Amino acid sequence: MTNPTGFHVRRSTATTRAGFGVFALAALALATVPFTASGSTETTLTELLFYLGLAQMWNLVAGYAGLLSIGQQAWVGLAAYAIYFTAEKHDLPLIVAVALSAVVVTVLSYPAGLVAFRLRGGYFAVGTWVIAEIFRLGTLRIDALGAGDIQSFTVGRAFSGLGVASRHHLMYWAALVLGIGGTLILLGVLRSRIGLALMASADEEGAAGSLGVEVRRLRMVVWLVAAFWTALIGAFVHLNAGTVTNANAFSVLDWTAIVIFIVVVGGVGSISGPIIGTAIFWTITQLLENQTTWRFIILGLLAVVVAATDPRGVVGLISRRRRFEPFPVERIVTAVGTVPNEPVTNEPVPNQPVPNQP
Repeated sequence: MTNPTGFHVRRSTATTRAGFGVFALAALALATVPFTASGSTETTLTELLFYLGLAQMWNLVAGYAGLLSIGQQAWVGLAAYAIYFTAEKHDLPLIVAVALSAVVVTVLSYPAGLVAFRLRGGYFAVGTWVIAEIFRLGTLRIDALGAGDIQSFTVGRAFSGLGVASRHHLMYWAALVLGIGGTLILLGVLRSRIGLALMASADEEGAAGSLGVEVRRLRMVVWLVAAFWTALIGAFVHLNAGTVTNANAFSVLDWTAIVIFIVVVGGVGSISGPIIGTAIFWTITQLLENQTTWRFIILGLLAVVVAATDPRGVVGLISRRRRFEPFPVERIVTAVGTVPNEPVTNEPVPNQPVPNQP
């Protein structure tokens, strides 16, 4: 028999390196869409990339931090009004307005998190929805934000006189950065020491805390990161739409329910899950483009069937046959080198003389 002399820790395999390569090639191919595809394809991909970014942020909060939020629409809605106030009402440059809007939403998310973190389980989920409703109702009382009326962006102010095609290209590339960037942010967080502590706290909060993990502070950091990136997406979504309405800005269906469907069907707690879920959502949407009612019925039924079959979603179904995760976050430990070990026999050990005691 032999014993290892040491251990080697890897973060990737040949399969995962191939997965990263495919991801990089796909990102490069998507970057050329404005020059190679039709306008309708560009518009559809813009929407899907926005949803991918939203899904990755919800996956970070719910799938890895264990915070089942159904109030993500709060950050989208607040960002919509913030970008309207900064870009339209005060004529700030687009980049400055977007950045300032995301910062404002992140600041507002901090006290919301302090309140929400006092709740657990289903109470937390309902609490996040109530917080989102409080923000929605609050915007209705502010005259400077239109008090609930439909607000439109002046094209010249928001886009500095860009042409229609240029505006569409700008929105597409912004969506690409936010969708791909959300995936890379999630990957970076999870492959760090913070991610290791985060997953430990999601599995067993009490045990993680006893080992020195500051669970509350860690979750607040994740909460703020998700709010910031979601706000960036919300700002560009409404710039792309050209209007802000209270109902659409704080829509539970558009900004939370669909996002949850994408993550649950693709795979909660998996970086590749939201990518797969987004592709499935796009496929169903395209097949039932003119059948709104049936589209949502099928989306709901599919989510129930997949969740009942494997809680890990499509990624879990694939992993039943072969391990599937192109974006690994765990560490792979293998033994390095060997040394002979003493042979194990069934022969009795001879009696040894006991030395005289002083």
